[in-house]
Amino acid sequence: KSGLDPGGAWHAWGMACLKAGNLSSAREKFNRCLKPPMDLNQLNHGSRLVQDVIQYLESTVKPILIADDDYFTTLRELEATLRTRSLSLEMMCEGKIQHNSYYQECLFYLHSYGTNLAIISFYMRHDCMREALLHLLNKESPAEVFIEGIFIPSYESGKLHMLENLLETIDPGLESWGVYLIAACKYLQRKNYYHILYELQQFMKDHVRAAMTCIRFFTHGAKSYTELGGKQTWLLKIKDHLKVYLQEVSRSSGRKKMAFTFRKKMSATDVSRHINTVDLQMEVTKFLHRCESSGNSQMTGSSLPTLFGNNNMKMDVACKVMLEGKNIEEGFGIAFRVLQDFQLEATEVYSKVAKQLVKQQKYSEIRQLLKCVNESGVAAKNDGDNIILNCLNEFRNIPAEDLDNLIQDMDSDENKIQAYVMCNKLRSAYLVSVRQEKTRAVQLVQHVRQLAENSGDDVVKAICAQWL
Repeated sequence: KSGLDPGGAWHAWGMACLKAGNLSSAREKFNRCLKPPMDLNQLNHGSRLVQDVIQYLESTVKPILIADDDYFTTLRELEATLRTRSLSLEMMCEGKIQHNSYYQECLFYLHSYGTNLAIISFYMRHDCMREALLHLLNKESPAEVFIEGIFIPSYESGKLHMLENLLETIDPGLESWGVYLIAACKYLQRKNYYHILYELQQFMKDHVRAAMTCIRFFTHGAKSYTELGGKQTWLLKIKDHLKVYLQEVSRSSGRKKMAFTFRKKMSATDVSRHINTVDLQMEVTKFLHRCESSGNSQMTGSSLPTLFGNNNMKMDVACKVMLEGKNIEEGFGIAFRVLQDFQLEATEVYSKVAKQLVKQQKYSEIRQLLKCVNESGVAAKNDGDNIILNCLNEFRNIPAEDLDNLIQDMDSDENKIQAYVMCNKLRSAYLVSVRQEKTRAVQLVQHVRQLAENSGDDVVKAICAQWL
């Protein structure tokens, strides 16, 4: 008559029937006020009303514990025990719950009015992980339901191995679980739970991704190569994963193609290249670890460069190796291999190293660097000269004798003249200029005379004029 929503009344009536143990009557009353969710895959446990019903049913049914002090139980407790014993959730030896009317009643309400997540969570609460997994598969629920309902509760309660065993029992190839497992990996990565992630990737036999996780274990948080020296076992694990992957690929290519849909694929060429990178990183690690231990290390950067970074980081590794040895020659071999393997811009790296050596005032080491570059067999004609010119661009205050030695080491007279001009040594520029072929010599001397005039160097200007 008053036009009020009768839902609340039906719900209260239904709850009263439940409490009185009249299950069929309760179903009828709840049918008037409970509705199934619009989307069965929504990430919640359904309406508050349904949750209240389930909560009550679960709280009513307790496992029977026969206590030693039964003599002291009150008459009312004894009656309650006798009344619910036939309905109790007695635990079976394998940890499953025996079917009984209250358990069935929960499932009736969940299947009629609950979400898939609510049903799966109910199974998980009662140690029915297998049923939870089968429900997930049958309903083709999205990955989020797996994460919320099964995966998180499993690892939080230390039952990840049990989950893995069940996944394998239901589908030994794990193909039907692919979408769920990849989603679990992404979730763990977002949460930075890398140890659980690595364990899961090994279970999935996803060797390429497991190798990538090992790279993270190797590089993350390390502040020095001494630290990395202690983490070299991760490099061995990377190699192991990649080798196993190569074996599996070669085995499966012989017979009919295997559909490893969810495992990361990589060409055999790329895998071999990565194995080479790991080998080279091991060499770099041992070398720099030794340098740091002997106190040769001078470079301190904000981040520690490794060969697993981008090309700029790999160039930093090459520089670090050359600069941290006892001398340039000691680390040049490894650095050269880094430059060759990754096809890096060698001249840029050599120039960077040379500039560092100027800062450290190790001028003889620059000459040793040039010697190594020239003897490497792949240097272009002007590489050595360009390294020196790049240095002079930035450093005009190199001591005179060292400066002369460096410029004398240059191959091309044209470059020598350019270097002398850069350092304002116009007399030396004139002396090299006059040794050139007549026509070119005239041009060069005229240029030097002009520079001398501009800078007010009357002596060099007069010499040039006289020669011309």
